[in-house]
This record gives sequence, C-alpha cells and structure tokens, in this order.
Amino acid sequence: MAQAISIGATRNIGELKDTLSRELRFLENQGLKVKLEENPTGKITFLSCEVSNRSPMRFNEDALAVFKRYVAQALSDLILGQWEKLLLTDIIRENYYYFNEEERGTIYRYASSYINHGEDGQSFYRIARRNKIVHKILEFLRSNDDIVIDGFIRFRLKEYVNELQEAADRAVDDFLMEREYNEFIQLLKYFVEIQDPRLDLVHVLIKPNGVFKLFDGQYQVINSEYLEGFMMELVDSEINYEDMLISTLITLAPREIIFHLGKGERPQNTLETIKQVFLHRVKECTDCELCKGTLDEN
Repeated sequence: MAQAISIGATRNIGELKDTLSRELRFLENQGLKVKLEENPTGKITFLSCEVSNRSPMRFNEDALAVFKRYVAQALSDLILGQWEKLLLTDIIRENYYYFNEEERGTIYRYASSYINHGEDGQSFYRIARRNKIVHKILEFLRSNDDIVIDGFIRFRLKEYVNELQEAADRAVDDFLMEREYNEFIQLLKYFVEIQDPRLDLVHVLIKPNGVFKLFDGQYQVINSEYLEGFMMELVDSEINYEDMLISTLITLAPREIIFHLGKGERPQNTLETIKQVFLHRVKECTDCELCKGTLDEN
C-alpha cells in the first residue's frame, strides 16, 4: 500500500526536489520505496511524494508517521534555507521601498543577524524556529495530504513571518541611527578641520570612577581660559559626561590627544567616536605616571 503527499510551490522547485530527495533517501534505507513526480500546474509546481513498502506488507501507521516527519523536516529546512531569505527581502522591499538597493542590502544583513541573534546558521534560535515550523507542518499533515508552501507560510506561519517583520523594523531603526551617527561624525570632523588648534597636546585621564580630567602638554590641568566663549561649566576641571568631553576636545582641537586609561573602565564608545573625529591624532597610554596617578594628586 502506498501513501502520497503532494507539495506545491511557486519557486525554488529545484531546491525543493533536492531537499526532499536527500531527506527521503533515509526511508529507502529502512526498506521503503520512495517516488518523486513533478507536475507543473499554472504558476504552481507540485511534487508528488509517494512512499510504499518494498514488500507486499501493509504500510502501517508508524511508517506513515515517519514519512510525514521526514517531509516536515525537509520542508522546514527549505523554508529556513531558501524561503526565509526571499521573505525577508520581500518584506524590506515592500515596506521600505524608499531605500536604495545598497541600503536595503545593509538592512537585510542587520535583520538576518537579529533573527539569529548574531550567531551562525546553526544557532539555538534557528534550531528553535525550525522545530516550531516542523511542528506546524506535522499538525497540518495530520488532516491534509496536499500542502502549498507559499500559502502555508502566509496563513499557517504568521508568527514566524511576524518575527521576520519585527527583525526588518528593528534593522531599519538601527540603520537610520547609524546613518545619523555617521552624519554627526562627519559634522564633528568638519568642525575640527576648520578651526586652528588651541593646544598642541591634551592628556585625557580616565579616573577609576569614570570621570575625565584634562591636562596640557606640561601636565597642567587645563583651565577655562582655553575654553573662553564655550557654553559649559567645568567644575574643578573635571568632566562628568562623555559628550561634554567630546565637545571640549573639539573646542580645543589639539594636534594630539593621549588617553591615559590606567586601571579605570575603558569608555569604548567614547574612544571610538573621538578616534573617528580626530583620526591619527589619538593615542592610548596605560602605564605612565599619569595613568598610575602619581601626577594627579586630586
């Protein structure tokens, strides 16, 4: 006795056939006979997957359950391996059509990374999605022998599609924030380039409590005379906010900046921003007298 499941799709027919053949090959090792037959019907191509015993014995319920599980696993792998890319691309193209092709490509990469939480294709999150999809397909095949992948994704995998949509939305938000940040960096670089340096060298001491303190080339605390006209107050020449440090350095526009990190916490984001603005002017130090605190009694 034979059992058959008809699987339809509008695209990726070659990949569908290859995936099913590879997955169902394991059934042949268990004494079952598998036959795949392709039947184009309009825009949809159907693959008839028929499995039967090589012996005249009845095709029992256990064998049928194994057959359906292999089909479900094959379709799940195909959805994650092929359809997911197309679905995500379609979502970005349809909802964010006003971005150009390069920008949409960047958004796609961000969204793809978010789906897998930055991990590779074998991540826990991908495996969890695969298991959910397998479960949904098996649930459907309990009462259906025909499945069209396009429609199944649209109507039965709404939660999965919503995850892709949320990933695309988050990717767009982060892309816009990054673009605004890059524009901001370019503006700061312009401010630095158009003004003459007020100091040749500025030492930036990062204290253990995260506070910044500025010194000139002679290791003297920088006082407000260098910042005349700058709309901010310095309390004991210490700056408690990272954005204020960046603003101060831009105002001073020194030819060289040395960060003394010592044993304090490394302000990675601030350092990266300042390096992007001042480029080759920025250096780091971790083991001088200033870093050790012997030159800064306060």
